[in-house]
Amino acid sequence: MEYRVDDIGINDTEQKKVFLLMEAFVFHYHELDKFEFNLLVETAKSLDAEEELKWAIDFINQDRPNSFERTRNYLKEKISGISDTTRVNYLIKIWQATNSKGYITEMEALALLKIAKDWKVETELIKLIRSK
Repeated sequence: MEYRVDDIGINDTEQKKVFLLMEAFVFHYHELDKFEFNLLVETAKSLDAEEELKWAIDFINQDRPNSFERTRNYLKEKISGISDTTRVNYLIKIWQATNSKGYITEMEALALLKIAKDWKVETELIKLIRSK
């Protein structure tokens, strides 16, 4: 499955921050490796969002012990203007990114499911994943 983010309509800085923080959150959930870092850089370049990626990584590294709860809280705050369809689309794109390694870890899947639950799109995400 090819990983591409250029077709999900991310245009403004806040959307870029949300998407990149979410992707970084999932990859950091079990410790970021070099391949995953390269995926993050590739995503940022495709979105013209290198500054937003730096912001996302700094956000996580600012308080590593509490970064997962802080990230989830930030993402919950920022979704109010994002439709359910777009939320699921963001999650699917990150699922595809993690799967582009050839596998998805249980920790990554758990991180995505937690976000989907926070965003109230867990059922839709699970249906899409099962259909692939």
